Amino acid sequence: MPRTGELARIEDELRRAYDGDAWHGPPLREVLEGVTAADAAHKHPQLAHSAWVLVNHLAAWIEVVAQRITEWRPIGEPEAGNFPLVTDTSESAWESALDNLDRQHRKLLDVIAGLSADKFDETVPGKTYPVAVMLHGTAQHYAYHAGQIALLKKLVG
Repeated sequence: MPRTGELARIEDELRRAYDGDAWHGPPLREVLEGVTAADAAHKHPQLAHSAWVLVNHLAAWIEVVAQRITEWRPIGEPEAGNFPLVTDTSESAWESALDNLDRQHRKLLDVIAGLSADKFDETVPGKTYPVAVMLHGTAQHYAYHAGQIALLKKLVG
């Protein structure tokens, strides 16, 4: 099967996990619907992160994935850190965080659209796995944190 078919499947997998018809349940953006800034900022005492911190974390790592491909250099951790902190808990700041998540997701899809087949199986700079594994992992990352956010919504609600 041609690599363009696999790239198309990965792009579809990312879209479904983010805001499409995911087989595992609601996609990330659906889980985030109706979450207010106050809800997003709430940290349950037995959990490590708030929904907001998870959104910032996802956006930061999506950006790293896109940069690793476009800049073709090793990038260990996002510039803002692994779990960027929330300093402003206003509704406008929450909307900005969601907008950034959307922007990073769209940017990654644009990177994938321009990805050449020869890069698909190449090892990510500084890593031991190919680009394809990193992209599949990104979709899994969406699903993993969507599940955490769904649980946080239930605990906060």
